Amino acid sequence: MTAAEWLASYAERLGVPPPSAEDVDAVLALAGVAAHASERIAAPVACWLTAQAGVALGEAMELAQAVSADA
Repeated sequence: MTAAEWLASYAERLGVPPPSAEDVDAVLALAGVAAHASERIAAPVACWLTAQAGVALGEAMELAQAVSADA
């Protein structure tokens, strides 16, 4: 099973549409900023926090970059 297939199946079970290719790229970029500015564990947790806050991916990236710049 590819990542796209797995995500589509998971999204279906969650009752939400699968992510677009652009959204996947944005999530991976956000995870990359968190992982490179801190410990790797920050990557998935930052993505989870973004979802919990209901923040758009573009805004989340800006905030993550600001945190990285402050470090």
